[in-house]
Parts: sequence; C-alpha cells; structure tokens
Amino acid sequence: MKPISIIPALVSVAAFVLAIAPVQSGAQGKAIVVYMQMGGDKGTASVLARTTGAEAAAKALGIELHEQYASWDTKKMIDQFKEAIAAKPDGIEIMGHPGEDAMAPLVDQAEAAGIIVTSGNNPMPNIEAKYKAKGFGYAGADLYAGGYLTGQAMVESGKLKAGDKALVWDIFHQEGRSRSSQGVFDALERTLGKGNVDKLDVTQDVDSDPTKGIPIMTAYLAAHPGLKAIGTQHGQITSILPKILKDAGKKPGDIVVGGIDLIPDVIAGIKAGYIVASFDQVLYLQGWYPVQQIWLTKNYLIPGLHNDTGVGEVTPANVDVIAPLIEKGFR
Repeated sequence: MKPISIIPALVSVAAFVLAIAPVQSGAQGKAIVVYMQMGGDKGTASVLARTTGAEAAAKALGIELHEQYASWDTKKMIDQFKEAIAAKPDGIEIMGHPGEDAMAPLVDQAEAAGIIVTSGNNPMPNIEAKYKAKGFGYAGADLYAGGYLTGQAMVESGKLKAGDKALVWDIFHQEGRSRSSQGVFDALERTLGKGNVDKLDVTQDVDSDPTKGIPIMTAYLAAHPGLKAIGTQHGQITSILPKILKDAGKKPGDIVVGGIDLIPDVIAGIKAGYIVASFDQVLYLQGWYPVQQIWLTKNYLIPGLHNDTGVGEVTPANVDVIAPLIEKGFR
C-alpha cells in the first residue's frame, strides 16, 4: 500500500476535470448545489476525512456544499434526504444504511424532480443499477470483501487456530450494512470452525453512541473467559475495544482484534498491540468522489461511476507511515 500517492492522484483528477472545461454553473448562472450525507457527527474522527475530501472537491469544482450529519441514525438519514429533496439542489449524495426499501421511493422522487442522486459508504445495488445512466454511482468499499479481508488478517496474525472462540460485534440488523460483519464472521469461521464464532448485534443506541456498548462488552468478556478474538467493521467500536480490554485486565495479544477505519484511538490500539489490523476504506475518497460524480453528471451527463475505496489493511507494519496523514484529515 502506498497511501501518500492518493493526494497527487486526486490533484490530477481535479486538474483533468477543470482543464476539459471551465467550472460550469447551475441554472441561471448559480453555483451547482450539492447536499451530502456524512454519516456520523461533524468533526468526529470516523467522519473527518470524508468531510475533508468532500470540501476539497467542492472547492476545486466550485460547488456549494451542504453537509448533513446524522449520528448514524437511519431515521435521521431518511429525514435529511427528504429535507434535501425539498431544497431542490442540483445533486444529493445519500448513504444506504436505512436500506433500499426505505430509500428507493425517495430516490424515485428526487430523480423525477431532475435531481442527480449518488451514493457512498453503504451500497444500494438495485437503485444504482436503475439510475446509473443518470449519475447514480457509489463511492465506498465492497462491504463483504472488506469484512472478509479483516477476518483473514486476524487469522494471518498467527495468533488464532482451529477451535479458538471468537466474536463478531457489529451491525447485523441493517440490510446491506450487515454484509461487512458477515464477511468477518465467515473468514473467522473458515479457520476456527463452525460453532466457534458468535455474533453480537450493535443496536441503534450503541451505533449512535458507542460508549453505551462498554458495559455490554465488559459483561460479555466476563461471561466468556476463553474468548480469543473480536472482529468488527464499526469504526467507533474498533476505537473503544483497546480500552475495554485493558480495563478488563487483558494484555495486548490476549484477544486478537480486527476492525475498521483510521480513528486516532484505533491507530493507538494498533501501535499498542491490541489491534492486529484495521480495514482501510479511505474515507477521504468517499468524500471526494460523490461531489465529483455530481459535477461530472451535471456538466457532461457522465453515468454513475462505481468507485471501490477499500484498498487494504492498516497493521503494525505500515501504521507509522499512514499516521501523519490521519492527523491532517486525509485518511
């Protein structure tokens, strides 16, 4: 992995789109207006790089960007989508966490109103196929592949063997979103064996405020003293696991942890030896690409592009190289 090459690549993309024609305006000479769902809360580590990427693209392309933060609350995401449609912007970026059944009627409504819609972070393949020609793309990881890669990295750490007990602590109740957690589960089960990997669902209140999950995991650890691994594809859950394990008297390596995202606490956990791998879905690109997609479709009728931003794992072997970029909000 060569993370430093990402920024020059984005500069090249921006230079290309700006070179092929001057930045176009929306109707009646007004700037192109884009509403964008960011997922969590403004300024939080799991959202910062996405915001940085979106704002950089908006600045480069002359776009008026309206950011929407939902604390990962699916109902709020639906409400914000409705608010965005009512504002009649040129484009809207949405996330698929509420599920395709909930989002599809609203996408239909937006498209009928001439609004370009695209997506990020959590895919909606059926909607994407339906509106691809009108600019509906995707910027994010292949969720199942990312989860499987994480579970595989946990096994390849050399600290797990057949018969060991493991847990996947993640969101299993959401359509689409559960594919990543299932990927972790399948990769671990393949090595540890059937019946040796448990599932623990992350409820909506814990999803919005992961600190509420601390007593849940503390109790689980007490009830399962033989646990050898915990996998997740929830960034903020990943970030609190090292502290939970330390407070429970676990030393680095006693329980193998695999997670996601490059939150500072996750990086600290990798350096301390509590986390063996964290899936890198490059959130900066998940901010940049949707803004660029709407600009390209608005000006040149370019169809939706499916951009896989999940490129690998951050491990003790490469964390020191990537950490400075995280501090600057690029990763």
